[in-house]
Amino acid sequence: MGKQLFHFSEDDAIALFEPRPVAVPAPRKPGHDWLNGPLVWAIEAAYSALYLFPRDCPRILMWRTPNTHESDVALYWDNPQNRMVAFIEDNWSKRLNNACLTRYALPPQSFLDLKDAGMHVSKQAVRPKDKVKLTSLPKHLERAGVELKTLEKLTDLKAAWASSLHVSGVRLRNATGWATG
Repeated sequence: MGKQLFHFSEDDAIALFEPRPVAVPAPRKPGHDWLNGPLVWAIEAAYSALYLFPRDCPRILMWRTPNTHESDVALYWDNPQNRMVAFIEDNWSKRLNNACLTRYALPPQSFLDLKDAGMHVSKQAVRPKDKVKLTSLPKHLERAGVELKTLEKLTDLKAAWASSLHVSGVRLRNATGWATG
C-alpha cells in the first residue's frame, strides 16, 4: 500500500487533476527543470499541514530533524510539545480564519516521491478518490500538532534557514519585503 497523498484547493469541483506547469517557475537544481513542467502535485499526509492555508498565503513551517538542537526549538516554539510551528503574517490572519479548502485524496500509483518534505508528482492525469471540505483551518492545524504564530513580516525569520531545524517556505514571493528583505 502506498502513502496517503492529498492535494488541497480552494476549488471544490475538481473531477480530474490534469498535469500543468507551475504558475511561477522556481530555480531548480541542474537536471530538475522538469519540476517546473506539466505535473500533478500531491503531499503526504504527514506533511499536509504545509497546505492548510489559503493558496497564496505566504508561510514558513519548521519541524525537528534528527540533528535539531533544543535551543533552536526554544527559539521558535512556545509549546515544544507541538511537532511543527507555522508562521504567517498578521495581515493573513483573517483570510486564514475565513478560508475554506477542499482536501482531495489521490491514488498514489502514478506518483513519484521527490524525497523532499513529503512532495510527490505525477506526469499523468489523476482522478481523486475522495474529497473533504475543510473550514476552521487554525483548528485543523492545531489537531495536526502545529503551533500557529503571526508576525508583522516573515523576513524576520530568514535566519531560521541556518538553524538545525527543517524550514520550509511556501509562497514567500507574497510576503512583505521578501524579494528585497
